[in-house]
Amino acid sequence: MEISRKITDLTAEAEEKLAPCFRAIDETSFRNTVKIMEAFRRHRVSDSMFGTSSGYGNDDRGREVLDEIWADVMGAEAAFVRVGIVSGTHALTIGLFGLLRPGDILYTIAGKPYDTLEEVIGLCGEPGNGSLRDFGVDYLQTDLNADGTFRTQEIADNLRRHPNIKVVFIQRSKGYLNRKTLSVAEIGDAIKAVRAVRQDVFVVVDNCYGEFVEEREPTDVGADMVIGSLIKNPGGGMAETGGYIAGTKRAVELASYRLTSVGIGTEQGATMGQNKSLYKGLFYAPHTVAQALKTAHLAAYLFEALGYRVEPRWDEPRHDIIQTVITGSAEGLCAFCRGIQQGSPVDAFVNPEPWQMPGYSDRVVMAAGGFTQGSSIELSADGPLREPYTAFFQGGLTYESGRFGIMCAAEATLRDAGK
Repeated sequence: MEISRKITDLTAEAEEKLAPCFRAIDETSFRNTVKIMEAFRRHRVSDSMFGTSSGYGNDDRGREVLDEIWADVMGAEAAFVRVGIVSGTHALTIGLFGLLRPGDILYTIAGKPYDTLEEVIGLCGEPGNGSLRDFGVDYLQTDLNADGTFRTQEIADNLRRHPNIKVVFIQRSKGYLNRKTLSVAEIGDAIKAVRAVRQDVFVVVDNCYGEFVEEREPTDVGADMVIGSLIKNPGGGMAETGGYIAGTKRAVELASYRLTSVGIGTEQGATMGQNKSLYKGLFYAPHTVAQALKTAHLAAYLFEALGYRVEPRWDEPRHDIIQTVITGSAEGLCAFCRGIQQGSPVDAFVNPEPWQMPGYSDRVVMAAGGFTQGSSIELSADGPLREPYTAFFQGGLTYESGRFGIMCAAEATLRDAGK
């Protein structure tokens, strides 16, 4: 795509204004990298841990040590990382089914969870499919305030009113909602409010898109379990697939019984030659997240300057890698995604078209020209075809490639608007 002088000049202006933001991102990346390297040294990582295992995967030292490293890095008592986890939704399903029992209540305190969890919970879909609701788990929801803060009094009242609440669920990222992403500090305050009323509940955080954006993770501030996908932030663009769960020893143990079976848990699981990619991905993760954050800041500046409503704004602090741009129309959303696709390293010749993706109630248009299918840490954008037609943008393995992708998206959107 040919980039106009208007967009190149605006990009140069943006980078000058964003220099302080970029320096702060680099400092966070450095601190998180040191944390990971110290964990590698403490657990005596060696070449022998990059080997493979098959079958049961018994005595796979590389797998065992990686679990220990993940626990340390996430500020947790225990963790497991597995390539057999196919997505963030799969990891969340493992965690929720591991903790909840018939008669329990799943209580979300940050509004509606991500679209793909609706069928898992039983909010939609056919009865009898095996949702939590099918197994006798009820659902309760408290929305955030209009300013994105927790409704702590309502949360406390519900915790007192419903003794069967077993899991308090917090989605850190905005998902497909037009709300702000929650900071680790805000999540920590919410956990304190929960603990002031109930000590017997599990606090679970969907950590997708948030890992290594800050120096702390939700498990550092009291979460019993954090869950995420390796083809988002923590895989560093190196992991081909997989997910993780980290938290308290008991919570992780219960989740591990859902991952495999009761009595086996994390003791088995063949790694089939993927250990090196998982170690390397974790090593790269803080740097790769920094590249994605810089790309998101640039996107916010460019599209705000072009007259679009964005969240977060270009100079606001960030707590995940997602940038939203409200395009205002279905065609505007599709144009944005076409531009991202044209600025991607893979399948740049393809024009994204909306389709009915499994697990989503609305048609979704998605640009995903990455080396790994569905990898959100790579340059990607998507959004449901519903008002206000918001583009959810994330990723960029390198700032240079992300910069080009955003410039292409800006150019495509301008052309669609006739500017």
